[in-house]
Amino acid sequence: MNKGDLPEREKGKFRPKRNWPFLLVMGIISSTYILLIVGMMYADLTFTTPGHILEALKSEEIQYATKLSLITCTVTMLLSLVVAIPTGYIMTRYDFPGKRLLDAILDIPIILPPLVIGLSLLILFQTAPGKFIESHVRITYTVYSVVIAQFMVACAFAVRTMNVTFSQINSRQEEVALTLGCSKGQAFWMILLPQTKNGILTAGSLAWARALGEFGPILVFSGATRMRTEVLPTTVFLEMSVGNIEAAVAVSLIMIFAGFGVLMVVRYFGNIGFFKTID
Repeated sequence: MNKGDLPEREKGKFRPKRNWPFLLVMGIISSTYILLIVGMMYADLTFTTPGHILEALKSEEIQYATKLSLITCTVTMLLSLVVAIPTGYIMTRYDFPGKRLLDAILDIPIILPPLVIGLSLLILFQTAPGKFIESHVRITYTVYSVVIAQFMVACAFAVRTMNVTFSQINSRQEEVALTLGCSKGQAFWMILLPQTKNGILTAGSLAWARALGEFGPILVFSGATRMRTEVLPTTVFLEMSVGNIEAAVAVSLIMIFAGFGVLMVVRYFGNIGFFKTID
């Protein structure tokens, strides 16, 4: 091949094509959504004042709602982890008939409208077997119903997170432990579970944050009774219904700061595939 026949790249004259038009278009499209999110938070911050937030925090109703939200979200987080860890383990370590169907059922609370979940819970506890439970312990329109409504949605996210966590851990170490005389339970507690600490923290944080923002199922299944089943999302609804927009925005900011803090924890510790795909 003659020198004159060499391609431009080999002659040293090759120049990469300019990519800035493509990147500019992509940046404009993506920044539109980001600016919308930032704009909403900025609007909330500028609509109210620190005085409104302090006044809201001094309100007896909002203090009760904040306390109840912290308690119910924490209980929901713990219950979600109790369910999500064994469920994630079984779904990733065993194959059985109907596994795909079960996997789809576990995702139903994620895709269903929140109001449908609340209505379904309300109907459940008016019919068997929920009616049997209701006859012994009052559930509907109580604090118990708040936890159940939060749990129904938050647990699904925790289960999905633990599924991804367990699927990314090689089972070889467990198999070696079994050959050395460990039982399945011992291999799980001593070998597998310590490796899932970041996934557990992520699942718990995500469940807590999801429970904090739950509104639809709580409104239908628990009601929005002041000083009884009032949590922060229902407080926003109640304050708006009486025209107290400043208090509603102040409570919204409290939820935004709490949710943002939890998401930062998730992003810091959530080095698993589920959140890499989200990011």
